Amino acid sequence: QLQLVESGGGLVQPGGSLTLSCATSGLTLGRYSILWFRQAPGKEREGVSCISTYDDSTYYLDSVKGRSTISTDNTKNTVYLQMNSLKPEDTAVYYCAAYTVQAACNQSLFGYGMDLWGKGTLVTVSP
Repeated sequence: QLQLVESGGGLVQPGGSLTLSCATSGLTLGRYSILWFRQAPGKEREGVSCISTYDDSTYYLDSVKGRSTISTDNTKNTVYLQMNSLKPEDTAVYYCAAYTVQAACNQSLFGYGMDLWGKGTLVTVSP
């Protein structure tokens, strides 16, 4: 069964860290990319980061670059997004999505139609 399940969200103080997880099932290694999106209240959804299991390429939104790391654990079929130095503007519901075509990760990938979505996990950055 094709499925994505996010976890790891929560309340964190500014400057803190969180690691989001995206557990995958039913996907073929090497033939998909996992993309993280987020949507803050009243704002449009934006692409945050992605990783390709085809060529291991990664991409980060400029505002999270340098304080976020995306990685995979193929033994657990899980993709992680570690976020450090969190800011109130990082507050959003974070969704992982799968693009099931062999492709490198880059900014343009976020404009493609995703094949699978998770239900999201809420990250709140507040004192």
